Amino acid sequence: MKCLIVAAGQGTRLRQKGELKPLIPIRGVALIERVIGNALLAGIEKIFVVTGYRAEALQAELRLLGNRLGADITAIYNRDWTRANGVSVLSAKQYLDEPFLLTMCDHLVDPEILRRMTALPDSPDTVTLGVDFNITAPLNDPEDVTRVKCEGDRLLHIGKIIRDFNCFDTGVFLCTPVMFDALSESQSRGDDSISGAMNVLAEWGKARVFDIGARLWVDVDDPIAFGKAEALLDSGQL
Repeated sequence: MKCLIVAAGQGTRLRQKGELKPLIPIRGVALIERVIGNALLAGIEKIFVVTGYRAEALQAELRLLGNRLGADITAIYNRDWTRANGVSVLSAKQYLDEPFLLTMCDHLVDPEILRRMTALPDSPDTVTLGVDFNITAPLNDPEDVTRVKCEGDRLLHIGKIIRDFNCFDTGVFLCTPVMFDALSESQSRGDDSISGAMNVLAEWGKARVFDIGARLWVDVDDPIAFGKAEALLDSGQL
């Protein structure tokens, strides 16, 4: 299976840790290397990374990383990287015509989450989002995380500010090419985000959720989250 990693943004909230977010070291290993390493542990065979901000510097590091890890890594440049993350995903359309894993360069997750999601039964023309039902004592900031409302395995609604929700978006998706159709439709409605595409898929009855259970994940997007990730790595939980 292939994996698409979105790494195009500026990451301004973590700027004090480094100029280029994917390359910020956390316990001596760059964020992007940790994300790629987890994908490899999950059995991913081919990795695509969408670049944007300071693309040349990141692409140079990706080449070195691919050689060092013996990994098949291809960089895709998103010229519209200042727009929302769905534009980055859509820029990879020509490379992905079969099921693929989608994740973010700043989301550190237990590799078992990736393994379990890639092992899910084939579900043509659907997109499955990994969700965290721990909303009472979450590891991630509940005011910043994306909220999800689901019923059984059906995703009904997703968004940052929705009031009716029962789980959180982990930023890990098992996609089929229908994701690109939904991204195009969402953009035609004025929403460039991945969440916008997931809401379109929900309307189409093609959005699913996967419960990650007690497995841990952290969105490393600010200094507080960075400290949490360090603690999890130190304890061997990530």
